[in-house]
Amino acid sequence: MTDRPSIIITGCSSGIGAWCARALAKDGWWVFATVRRVEDLEPLQNDGIEAFLMDYTKPDTISDLVGAVFARTGGKLDALFNNGAYGQAGAVEDLPTEALRLQLETNVIGWHDLTRQVIPAMRAQGHGRIVQCSSILGIVPYRWRGAYNASKFALEGLTLTMRMELEGSGIEVSLIEPGPITSRFTANAVTYIERFIDLKGSVHAREYERQMRRLKGESGPARGKLEPDAVYAALKRALTAKKPKPHYIVTQPAKQGAILKKLLPAALFYRIIGRLG
Repeated sequence: MTDRPSIIITGCSSGIGAWCARALAKDGWWVFATVRRVEDLEPLQNDGIEAFLMDYTKPDTISDLVGAVFARTGGKLDALFNNGAYGQAGAVEDLPTEALRLQLETNVIGWHDLTRQVIPAMRAQGHGRIVQCSSILGIVPYRWRGAYNASKFALEGLTLTMRMELEGSGIEVSLIEPGPITSRFTANAVTYIERFIDLKGSVHAREYERQMRRLKGESGPARGKLEPDAVYAALKRALTAKKPKPHYIVTQPAKQGAILKKLLPAALFYRIIGRLG
């Protein structure tokens, strides 16, 4: 037991999750970080962070995580940062149903499972913060990212509904919507597109060649890409503000996309966005 505020952060093997876990620990939080691979536990543990194996597609690991955390905190939890996710690339017409199902299971269903398991403790203590790491692609769709778009659009709807339903409970809910952030995200996307998409047999074969060069970093860095500390700044505000915002948009490209969606006629906006990617 400790007087430090406690938080579960998922997807901490690299990128946003790893950065935020270490930064919050330095800022005095009691951090419970999750990873999917055994080899990713030790680096976090060496930095004094309690790390656990958890996979959003395996419900038993979610329940085991919650049980282990509550055993340490006496059944209390101050915050949850759902972050672990991946992006399935590929045209919608080339996307096997299995791939879409796995994308939603990982990026939405598992998040819902973990969130539901911690809400009763937050209700009992009268306070809590739930922060979801969404994406600008939960607001603005992007070509060749239909599965990922679908997962983040679903997350946005589910989270905003939950925010309204939890009003008055002491539990605050926010979404962080980053644009391009330095991480292993694109490298992981290569694995999934090669696993599920017929890159050479598709009518989009030529486009996939270009996409793969981009995902492998052969086309240069993404415009406006920031480091994970930019997301951490938004996370800190969501965790500590007296009245946290429902949305925290991160990176200039993401902010520009959200503004253009509000200002432009829909047909024009989607025509412009459709030329990107």
